[in-house]
Amino acid sequence: MVCMENNKQLCYENKVILAPMVRINTLPMRLLALDYGADIVFTEELIDHRLIRCCRKENDTLQSVDFIDKSDATIVFRTCSREKPYVVLQIGTSNPERAAKAAKVVEQDVAGIDINMGCPKDFSLKGGMGAALLFHPDKACAILSAVVSAVSIPVTCKIRVLPDVHETVELCKKLAATGIAAIGVHGRTVKERPMHPNRNHFIKAISEALDIPVIANGGSKEIEVYDDIAKFKNITGCSSVMIARTAEKNCSIFKHDSKLELATIIRDYLRHAVDYDNIAPNTKYCIQNMLRNIQETEQGKTFLESTTLQQICDLWKLGDYCRQNQKKMNCLRFEERDVACCDQKRIKPNPVEDSNDVNSLKCMYIRALFPRPEDLPKTKLLNWAKKHHKSLPKYHTEQFEKLFKSTVTFDDKKYSSSFWEKNKRWAEQGSAIVCLHYLNVYDTDYLKLNGILG
Repeated sequence: MVCMENNKQLCYENKVILAPMVRINTLPMRLLALDYGADIVFTEELIDHRLIRCCRKENDTLQSVDFIDKSDATIVFRTCSREKPYVVLQIGTSNPERAAKAAKVVEQDVAGIDINMGCPKDFSLKGGMGAALLFHPDKACAILSAVVSAVSIPVTCKIRVLPDVHETVELCKKLAATGIAAIGVHGRTVKERPMHPNRNHFIKAISEALDIPVIANGGSKEIEVYDDIAKFKNITGCSSVMIARTAEKNCSIFKHDSKLELATIIRDYLRHAVDYDNIAPNTKYCIQNMLRNIQETEQGKTFLESTTLQQICDLWKLGDYCRQNQKKMNCLRFEERDVACCDQKRIKPNPVEDSNDVNSLKCMYIRALFPRPEDLPKTKLLNWAKKHHKSLPKYHTEQFEKLFKSTVTFDDKKYSSSFWEKNKRWAEQGSAIVCLHYLNVYDTDYLKLNGILG
């Protein structure tokens, strides 16, 4: 494979790589790994079906490129120019045509495509994806050949070993013959788990048999400091090393000098999470995997109770940094959600909205702005009704595909937000916001200042 310096394509020789990990390898973690010295970063596995139904949007607010699921406005993949020369997107697939189509969707925004042939989880196996492809080599080769033919960037695959070393080598030869640029090898079988020893001698046999680069994976138990990476590389005879669990716990393993304190790593990670508006559940999940046993401390227990990015940032003294970015992020969410609603042919007319007796505004419910139960718009409206001896509000919600819109009837009048939400609860909160605005509980300036009113 020709190196990047010569023709702007990835070189898989002598690299240290962030391995794909489900829910971990979103943009903040990939950027953190690059900050600390990783040469190449893989995304988490993204399923072909989801990529195919995405639309690409250049995000001027974040200076990112977003791939948004048109059915529910979820951000499936977010990337940026900083990582473009180094990021490899991993696809979960069981079909050559879908794999090629999904790869084409993201081709211009990534440096490489990887096909997941190593995931041992039931979800992948039952869908004929991941490690299931190891037992259907003809299909695996057909998928790789289709993707190699479809895109102009390097294509790789990541596998697990078979129980027999000879069968594993023969499989790898077949996969390599499809024209892929490199192959990643996790040295455990489908049934083996991290407590089992990595079959480093299998990787060495594969490295000796193939002409393309072999990327060794599965050595996290053997890698505690940066110098251990070279030792693992020598033992396996591989071209490059891919690190997963060790990097998940302490991403500064990629630093040549020494690892950093955990608090510093979390703060560095959170800055990226704030800068790129990473969702709170994913941010929390990644930090939980860094904290591990430290979750038993007072700070850890408080962290486990957090529900918003702001609350998480406050714990690591980045509260002001998060607040400064929050306003532009709130406006951004209108743009993201509108992608799902921009094709008017897909959205059925709202019979309630067409009525003349509905008070309607374009309001978006932003969970982070209502941290306490008593602050929730529905709760405020309920308490207002009780205080003024009015009948309790009644909600009617309609659904189209994976989006929801609600109308609340209160004091013989109807109120609705024209904004389609991701779930029924949020839609009801949105209609309550509109009602509270007409009741003068929320004024226009407040709603606009916080990005609630579009």
